[in-house]
Amino acid sequence: MNDATALTANGATNAAADRSRLLVPLGLLALYVIWGSTYLGIRFALESWPPFLLAGVRFLIAGSLLFGWLCLRGVASPTLLQWRNAAFVGTLLLGLGNGLVCFAEERVSSGIAAVAVASMPLFAALFGSWYGHRSNRREMFGLLIGFAGVIVLNFGSDLSGSRIAALALLTAAAAWAFGSVWSKHQDMPAGPMNTAAQMLCGSAALLLMGFGGGERLPAHPSLHANLALAYLVVFGSLIGFSAYLYVLKHARPVLATSYAYVNPPVAVLFGMLLANEHIGPLELAGMAVILLGVAAITLAHQKRA
Repeated sequence: MNDATALTANGATNAAADRSRLLVPLGLLALYVIWGSTYLGIRFALESWPPFLLAGVRFLIAGSLLFGWLCLRGVASPTLLQWRNAAFVGTLLLGLGNGLVCFAEERVSSGIAAVAVASMPLFAALFGSWYGHRSNRREMFGLLIGFAGVIVLNFGSDLSGSRIAALALLTAAAAWAFGSVWSKHQDMPAGPMNTAAQMLCGSAALLLMGFGGGERLPAHPSLHANLALAYLVVFGSLIGFSAYLYVLKHARPVLATSYAYVNPPVAVLFGMLLANEHIGPLELAGMAVILLGVAAITLAHQKRA
């Protein structure tokens, strides 16, 4: 390699690094705000839609739109191996991860669902250790602080749940975490095609789960529920899931999954503003502790970068 070629390669590498430094924080901000709001969006959509078909239709529409747009632009379709990997990850992240959250929100509030899913970064740290991504002391400190904040937030809630909902939410968190970690070590489709492939495969799994479980499409869904579904398609899926896969590719799993700690206070705030849910001093204290934990994880990631 001559000097000119080396300088060009180094310049491209530096440009990619600079772009990642900018887009990773922006992606995290989108995940913190948008995905925090989707819990309430799911609650509104469930007024007319059954849980698994709601998620299945959501990702089928979003995946089809994105896949069609990419094909029109001439983007190559995934290979058979990439389709297989996308199907496995999409089933874990969307089929179990999102589908079980929708299932649980028929039984518990949007805020309590977000609180339970906040255990996901701990699962990510556990599964990441299997692949050598051991959390350093600062990251573990941030994880523990964030989880403590979730507990405080939960203590401040007067909402009650059920055992089956709690089990569904913990399973959703574990499935999402394992799929996220596993995907980083596999041959996945490139760029937005990865998002499209996972949504298409995940929607197929969700529709099978829904129709197989006896769910039926609503005959006359309310406008309110359909608007919530449209919000989930555009913001929760096309924007939010794309941002998540980008952050997951360019950051450590602990940082990529830190949104799960921020989503509970965001979900509670949206519930308070749009659904007249009450927020008290313990909720405020829990949010402060959660944000402190996220700050510790972010600083730890910057020191390792």
